[in-house]
Amino acid sequence: MKKPAQPLAEVFGHLVTDTSERANRYRNQRLCPFNNKVPNCTKDKAKDPLGVCSVKHDGNAVITCPVRFREDWLITDDAASFFFPEGSNWSSLTEIRLNDGNGKSAGNIDIVLVAYDDNGKVTDFGALEIQAVYISGNVRDPFEYFIEESKNRALMDWSNQPNYPRPDYLSSSRKRLVPQLFFKGGILHSWRKKSAVALNKSFFDTLPVLTKVNRQNADIAWLIYDLELSNTDGVERYRLKKVDEVFTEFEPALLSITTPVPGKIDDFMKMLQDRIDGDLETAPINRTIEKPF
Repeated sequence: MKKPAQPLAEVFGHLVTDTSERANRYRNQRLCPFNNKVPNCTKDKAKDPLGVCSVKHDGNAVITCPVRFREDWLITDDAASFFFPEGSNWSSLTEIRLNDGNGKSAGNIDIVLVAYDDNGKVTDFGALEIQAVYISGNVRDPFEYFIEESKNRALMDWSNQPNYPRPDYLSSSRKRLVPQLFFKGGILHSWRKKSAVALNKSFFDTLPVLTKVNRQNADIAWLIYDLELSNTDGVERYRLKKVDEVFTEFEPALLSITTPVPGKIDDFMKMLQDRIDGDLETAPINRTIEKPF
């Protein structure tokens, strides 16, 4: 598919075409509207943040910042409905360290939802992981170019620039999703605790087909979201919306995602033959070394 001229969808929480006073303030002050740990955007560098929330790809906006999923905390409501019985008291904690049996860190859980009784005693918990999409190419260059003159560069054409940014779904699953499931998910599963994964629909669609089970028998809830355009008072913006949910068991899901789809052995044999033929056609270089000692 043809690359969009403007690769950026949202910058500091607003469409690049948004010239409202609010959008300009967020760009100038480098603010984040999606419940970051501080008011400002801290992506990549706290002092020089990369304020790209989502990029354009195949006609859709693809979320590239995990904080973008925190809009109105919809993801915690959706995860809580999977973890706990209806009517439970619960709260959420962010960036909770998880240790293995040797006291070594298995990583931080993005969000832990905690259920408690009327006396405030913790009775249950579940882990919510957020899976944004990695970018291949360079997204900082078009971001900085846009920010220099955002009013005049909303429709800039970046399509012919080197290292044009695009979602890298394969790296997102291999380098982020698989380790999350294997290490942190493995510990949680051994404790018989449920997990939820929040991710973009376009990312989920690139994963292998997962064997579904009903909600009651599931270990993992895959919470699938998209960004949908809405218009409020004449200003367009993207809104986070859950478009699907898929329930799976832990081990079959992990096996599906970590098992590669094999290519054809004939293609590999042909590649080996081509390499061998090329090496054999190249004559060895014989040199005489005079007085080696």
